[in-house]
Amino acid sequence: MSNQLVVFTLEAQHYALPLARVQRVVRMVEVTSLPKAPEMVLGVIDLEGSIIPVMSMRKRFGLSEPETSLSDQLIVADTATRSLALVVNSVTGVVERTAGEVTEAEKILPGVEYVEGITKLEDGLLFIHNLDRFLSKKEGQQLDGLLARAAGQE
Repeated sequence: MSNQLVVFTLEAQHYALPLARVQRVVRMVEVTSLPKAPEMVLGVIDLEGSIIPVMSMRKRFGLSEPETSLSDQLIVADTATRSLALVVNSVTGVVERTAGEVTEAEKILPGVEYVEGITKLEDGLLFIHNLDRFLSKKEGQQLDGLLARAAGQE
């Protein structure tokens, strides 16, 4: 079985998401702040009438958080419970890897919550992320409540 992965960069490091989870990649747009949101939530965007939370992978991984730039991109992807947009420097393409070419993250770095697997690229390692673990249950519930209020449903 092979896995198709969307590869993107943050500070020159390569990361990936399963292609099946990615809806689309769009250019950076203005993000509306969402008061009292979890720290890694930068705000929300209106994408064709849908309110989508915008997440900072940098904050989740403890990387520096420079101002977003119009050259940044947003990966709109699905978790088990919601759609979200991730701010990335650039999307570099799609690669295909067999299950045998991907090492489970737990075997290399026990306790790594957000990384599902690791594989090799010609120029380094590729960390494959598990979007279902990106937000904790508490953060997800907090975000759901804020989005409901923002949409006027509460």
